Amino acid sequence: MSNPDKPFVHQHAVPSGVVATRWWWVRHAPVREDGGCIYGQKDIACDTSDRDVFQAVAKILPRTAVWFASNLKRTHQTADAIWAAGFPRPESMMHEAAFAEQHLGEWQGLNRAAFFASRPTSVGSYWFAPIDDQAPGGESFMDLYNRTRGAVERISQEHRGKDIIAVAHGGTIKAAVGLALGNQPERGLAFTIDNCSVTRLDHLAGDGHSGWRIPMVNQQPWLADAAHKAMHQPAGPEAASASKLA
Repeated sequence: MSNPDKPFVHQHAVPSGVVATRWWWVRHAPVREDGGCIYGQKDIACDTSDRDVFQAVAKILPRTAVWFASNLKRTHQTADAIWAAGFPRPESMMHEAAFAEQHLGEWQGLNRAAFFASRPTSVGSYWFAPIDDQAPGGESFMDLYNRTRGAVERISQEHRGKDIIAVAHGGTIKAAVGLALGNQPERGLAFTIDNCSVTRLDHLAGDGHSGWRIPMVNQQPWLADAAHKAMHQPAGPEAASASKLA
């Protein structure tokens, strides 16, 4: 049985003289009411009914952490579900607009399957568009990457040496992975980020040098039980019908 006082973080030693700032990214719970349409930054609710999933997530998160979420309610609902599943509720959770999903402009509201069927497949990313292509009236993935990077760097300085839990979105977490891979945003797009999954990225700094360590990506601690497989929802061109990506 896991000990909630000894979370996963203690399994990764930090060299002497190095300060580790540990980011624990949690993707929001799945959206069920989008009608098979792209939603991006639309403020749509998520399904937090699977208590076993949130209990499993709660067991691997550090108890003494600073909490952040995006400005969209599906991340707030996901955090509430983790706390309701037994994780001690923090005194506060900061809302960081820079961690919102990519604004997909005029693509928001379009049928997802039809949208991807009309576009060439970009092998290795399976995102809405190449990283520099801006959605009409919205953002490119590089726009998302740059605002995510700026917020991560700022918060890492403000909370240096601490654990940071950030409840966010698939695109945001892919951007953070790209940053951890040495400022390669296109590499982050190659990773799958499932609903409710945990991704941990450690920023290590000491004596004039710094870098990132990646202990885990898309960790799904509930997977021992196949009953919770609905947390894996194919995204982008993988989907033949109504999937949930943003």
